[in-house]
Amino acid sequence: MSSRLRRLTLLSAVALTVSLAGPAYADEIPKAPGHRLVDGYQGAPADARPLPGTKPPQHPYLAANGRSGMHADAAGSGTYPWSGPLGKRPAVDSEKMAALGGECATVTFDRAGRIVTVCGTFTGFLVKLLDPKTLDTLAEYKLPQRPSTVEAITRLDFSKIFKDTSGGAYSYLDNEDRLVLADSRQHVVRLAHEQAPDGTWRFVVDKEWDLTAHVPHDCVSWTNLYPSGECDPVTSVMPDWEGRIWWVTRQGRIGTVDPRTDEIRSIRLKGEEIQNSFSVAEDGVSIVSDHALYSFRAAADGTPEAVWRQTYDRGTGTKPGSVNQGSGTTPDLFGEHGDYVAITDNADDRMNVLVYRRGADVPEEKRLVCKVPVFGSGASTTDNSLITWGDSLVVENNYGYENVASLTLGRSVVGGVSRIDVREDGSGCDTAWESDVRSPSTVPKLSTANGLLYFYTKEPNSLGIDAWYLTAVDFRTGGTKWKRLAGTGLAYDNNWAPVTLGPDGTAYVGVFNGLVAVRDTP
Repeated sequence: MSSRLRRLTLLSAVALTVSLAGPAYADEIPKAPGHRLVDGYQGAPADARPLPGTKPPQHPYLAANGRSGMHADAAGSGTYPWSGPLGKRPAVDSEKMAALGGECATVTFDRAGRIVTVCGTFTGFLVKLLDPKTLDTLAEYKLPQRPSTVEAITRLDFSKIFKDTSGGAYSYLDNEDRLVLADSRQHVVRLAHEQAPDGTWRFVVDKEWDLTAHVPHDCVSWTNLYPSGECDPVTSVMPDWEGRIWWVTRQGRIGTVDPRTDEIRSIRLKGEEIQNSFSVAEDGVSIVSDHALYSFRAAADGTPEAVWRQTYDRGTGTKPGSVNQGSGTTPDLFGEHGDYVAITDNADDRMNVLVYRRGADVPEEKRLVCKVPVFGSGASTTDNSLITWGDSLVVENNYGYENVASLTLGRSVVGGVSRIDVREDGSGCDTAWESDVRSPSTVPKLSTANGLLYFYTKEPNSLGIDAWYLTAVDFRTGGTKWKRLAGTGLAYDNNWAPVTLGPDGTAYVGVFNGLVAVRDTP
């Protein structure tokens, strides 16, 4: 956390709390001074060049691939079967969701194309139903305030907010257009949205499950500022192929909920922490802790059972650009034959991309396919999921980014993006290309319909202008095709939120003050 944030006074914190208690905003996100002094557009429109390959399997309990969650599908591929913008006179729209904050991280789409998203404000996360064209709010459901927000305000330590991945940030849209998440009460909540006869929309709680018998919940709140017990926030939820809802907590608890019987089962990885989401295939659930990569399956009664465990180099500390001392990636399940899983490690000098064979019967000495160091010495880390397509994967460098105060006054990160290909015979991996694109903290995405990778980028600026761009990169070559200015200033910092490609070709980016949309125009 920057010294500037540490010097916040209690008076300003109280004023902040009061200012955030007002109604939701419906305005465009304001641009900071300097937006007229930087290029609005660079490059030229790209031609759509679809990528050959086999798309990830469709999960039976998730919305269609590309519509269901932060990583686009159950495999965590970060790919979309439709095209994103090609750079043809791209227009930018935005929606401000709060006076301060309001970032919409996970963006999903129901069958009609409406956006179902979770936006983080200082008074609590908001589940929102948005019109995909206008970004107008059609319905809203308020989630409980997270303990980290109360701690940040009362103890003047805002790093607690920026390193908290719990409370609904990782959510998914299921096969019946219901949003499933774990809130800060340690409840798994399933929300449906419905339209009234007068045309208005609302969210309704379809069902919820209380995990507090399995998860310590003596958490900080306004009525419990100094708890004496333990608090273990739920980080993420995902369904398995049988329809059980799996959940993980920051302090290494892993559990399942059976929606048919309401039975809950759990285990704990003692001494291990889970800050990322996880991926699911028909053969099991892949979870990475800050010590090891796991493959899990459920026993007959739903209790999680480890099929295999693979430790990795977790380094000696947390790097600037990482949430904790461990892998920052959600496991990616990939490969032309669907038999690989990939993460990154946290090695001290250079982070490595690690590719493993997934099968339960693979001998331990043959599980590792390759270990590829990426980016510069002493300046490499990522806290975002990889992109995977075919036998290729793409990784980007977040070293130097910590929160929305990290890159103000024209600063940026060292950056870098690499594509790694697994050899056809599985004997190892090779670096296909490297790019100097600076993507400080976004979860990038790939359109397999047009062959473009989408990043959210920021270059250093000698005038102190903080200009943020949606940037399109050729998946085949690593060359930058075009970039479009999204906005300037802290309000346009995406602060770990992903790029999301909508079914209509729009690229959405969650930013600190709300949601940005970039779309081609005739």
